[in-house]
Parts: sequence; C-alpha cells; structure tokens
Amino acid sequence: MAARSLTGINDLSKSDIEKILGIAELIDKGKSYRLRGSPLLALLFEKQSTRTRTSFQAAMHRLGGTSIYLDSTTTQISRGETIEDTAKVLGLYTDAIAARMFSHEDIVKLARSASVPVINALTDLEHPCQALSDIYTIKKIKGLIGTKVAYVGDIAANTANSLMLVCAELGLDVHLIGPSTVKPNKEYLGRARKHGSVEVFNDIEKGLGGVDVVYTDVFVSMGEDAERKKRLKEFEGYEVNMKVMSYANTDAVFMHCLPAHRGVEVSADVIDGRQSIVWEQARNKMIVEQAILAWLLTSP
Repeated sequence: MAARSLTGINDLSKSDIEKILGIAELIDKGKSYRLRGSPLLALLFEKQSTRTRTSFQAAMHRLGGTSIYLDSTTTQISRGETIEDTAKVLGLYTDAIAARMFSHEDIVKLARSASVPVINALTDLEHPCQALSDIYTIKKIKGLIGTKVAYVGDIAANTANSLMLVCAELGLDVHLIGPSTVKPNKEYLGRARKHGSVEVFNDIEKGLGGVDVVYTDVFVSMGEDAERKKRLKEFEGYEVNMKVMSYANTDAVFMHCLPAHRGVEVSADVIDGRQSIVWEQARNKMIVEQAILAWLLTSP
C-alpha cells in the first residue's frame, strides 16, 4: 500500500497546508523537532540542483536523520529499470524519497509504487515544496489577509502552477502577468479559481496595480536551452526592474526562487535591493522542508 506523499499542492487540503506552516513556524522559533530512529531520506534527482538538494539534506540532518543522494544518470533508471521497480527497492532501504524529475507522471508512478512517502522536489509541472516555502515567507513578512501576489514572466511554468494553487487555497489574490503568447495551464488555473481570485494580465503596469508581492522566476527553464533565444525574445519587456517595481505598492517585496539571471528576468538593483526578500525566502526553504518531512513521517 502506497504511503502518504506530496506529489503536488493538490495532495494537500487547506488544513494540511496550515499544519505544515504551523510546524515550520515552531521550527523557525527554535523548537527542536527530532524524528525517531534516525530516518533515511533518498534524494533521487534527474535535474541539477543547488538549493533543493542542500536544503533537503540539511533539513533531514536537523531532524536527526540522514540522506543519500542518487543521481539518476548513475542509477539503473538510466539503463531502463522502471520507475515502479526503483520505487519498490528504495522503499525497502529508506524512510522517504524526495525526487526531482522532468516528468510529473514519473513522480506519480514513484508515489504509487513506493511503500514510503514520496516528495516532489520539482517536476516540469509542479514545484510544491517551493510554493509552500514561498507562502510561509509571505505569511511571515506580509501576512495572508488581503495580500495580493503577482507572478511575472513565464506564467505557464511549474512554479507558477504551484504558487497560484497554494495562494488561492489560503485566500490570497493572484495576478499572473506575461506575454499573450504564453498561457497559464488551464487545469491549474481552473483549480485555483475554485478557491480564490486569479487574474491574467499581459500589461505589466496594470497587472502590478495594488500588488504586495512581486515574484518572478527564470524565463528559460532546465530542458529548454535549445529554445533560449526564442524564449528570451518572447519575454522582452517583462524583466522586473526598478521601474516595474514602482507599479506595485510602495511597500511591495520582491521574490525569486533562484537561480536568478540578473539582467534577464530581474535587474541587479531589484534582487540586491531593499525590497528583495529572496535570501529570507531561500532560508525558509530548509525550514519548510523540515516541516514537510516531520509532517509526513509522523502522520498516521
């Protein structure tokens, strides 16, 4: 029987999200969470990573567990072993699996076949741990009541999908701002709109009106390098610079899940400026991942 997993934001109820954020808040305030039996976390990664790999390893260590890193290119997956067989084997050796993969369906297969919790550490469709870290950061710095969040740039990206879902679930208004050639994922937009207000804009000035949080991410994601020139041309005019920030509320903050390309999706004076909270955001990723692991590994 498959264990409870986090393959996407839709796996979580509003109550689940609030429980995870509550655990994160306690950890952030210094409460020590230690898991019994020194649990082992398998990190199965198809994609490169700095923050996700390090934050998960640090999170498990701080919970009293250990982790093992598996580059999928050096596993039997690269030689044709199925995701299902890999999941069954890893479930015999470890207590949880965090997987960073290209195909979202592979995460779903992993979770269905594993006997231990599986955590989506990023797929092409979702980035739920990042979104939970982001909403925790927003709650901590701006509060959730009446807060309006704008996502600027690639509004069809995995980060946008997960962020709009978690924001809408908790009652935050969301503005998706991008070129007319890029459409948000219809399924995720429909899901989000069942819970809250999500508007789509092409005009960046209009879209940022009354906004409290300005969020962007890379314009060219991993696996899209062949289309780099085309995509950069598509997103001309959507760089978040000081002029763009002036369209939002005067006390608006800037967020980016990193890695950032200064001079492409964000200017250096914004990401390194007084409105930027990206380093607090990055720090909170480890705290929220501790909370996710604690919640999954102690839930009945």
